[in-house]
Amino acid sequence: MQFIRKRVLAGDVMLGLGANLGSSLTVEMIGAAGFDWVWIDCEHGTGDYSELIPQMQAAGIYNTPAIVRIAWNEVPRFKRVLDLGAAGIMVPYVTSAREAGQAALAMRYPPQGIRGVAKFNRACGFGQNFATYFKQANDNLLTVVQIETKEAVDRAEEIAAVDGVDVLFIGPLDLSVNLDMADNYEHPQFLQAMDSVAAACRKNGKAAGILVPKLDFLESWIAKGFTFLVVGSDGGCVAAGLKSIYETCSQFK
Repeated sequence: MQFIRKRVLAGDVMLGLGANLGSSLTVEMIGAAGFDWVWIDCEHGTGDYSELIPQMQAAGIYNTPAIVRIAWNEVPRFKRVLDLGAAGIMVPYVTSAREAGQAALAMRYPPQGIRGVAKFNRACGFGQNFATYFKQANDNLLTVVQIETKEAVDRAEEIAAVDGVDVLFIGPLDLSVNLDMADNYEHPQFLQAMDSVAAACRKNGKAAGILVPKLDFLESWIAKGFTFLVVGSDGGCVAAGLKSIYETCSQFK
């Protein structure tokens, strides 16, 4: 399977697109388009584990690494997703170093972590590649924790210092709501929060990530140090395309 942890920690700009429709077809399209990774959303997306399996299979068609956002920082959720062959996991609403450490442990096999060991799963070729996968998994799986509250921003340095955490990823809508400036991504306080997270990542050798709500922000946010980026979603692309077609055609009604 394809891993991206080394490239992410090296500071490469990694462009991902979100898959929130629960559709294996749109995941395949994301891979065909050439994105560096696909972000499969099992927190707010419409798909669940039954939809996750075909989505993971679709990602494999173009060797597109799949980073799966789980619904909450609970150990059983990590095990199922990793065994299906995810290249990494994104954990929502992490607010402290303790919570970040819990996620890092759940990502790794003992003795470095607490991930349960099983041979006959998709990640290791249903047992055919178990020895190789087991040897490499702890070093290659990407651990992404989401920064979505003022408390998390204030503790960004502590979170970034946690061994095994690779990316601090800002959820901009949640963070803006929690800062009482919903959807205002140009507010000085929001930009300062971004700078604090990026600085914490630089200091600790981690990557800074963010969902980009408008592509107009992309260049300036990369300049701020954000390199692990979600630049859209399948649902958003479909909705925007349909709206554009309707607005163009409706003049003839």
